[in-house]
Amino acid sequence: MLTLSIILIFIVSVLMILIVLAQNPKGGGLSSTFGGGGQMGGVVQTNKFLDKTTWILAISMIVFSVTASLSLDQPKENPESKIQKELMELNQTSIPQVPTQKQVDEFKKKEKQKKDLNLPK
Repeated sequence: MLTLSIILIFIVSVLMILIVLAQNPKGGGLSSTFGGGGQMGGVVQTNKFLDKTTWILAISMIVFSVTASLSLDQPKENPESKIQKELMELNQTSIPQVPTQKQVDEFKKKEKQKKDLNLPK
């Protein structure tokens, strides 16, 4: 279903490009070619046709895009669990741990002893 939607989106895109290029905001473009020089009704009909075709192609592009997004495979696993697994793997590596107060006190005590030994008397 996804492949079909993508193919249809591609076809509609090409058709929309061709239709938009055929239009000319000043009344020229293909509308004047198909309408004839002196027939104003033909030009109006061609402009209406190109206008309607543009809208139909735009709406069909939206429908096919939504269909393609809905036909994508949904992940079976919760995304949070993937993040949690990665965090667990990172925690098992060399991420430094915050020292406890007891460890801080012991470190300070050792540093003080080193200073006391190095002081000249």
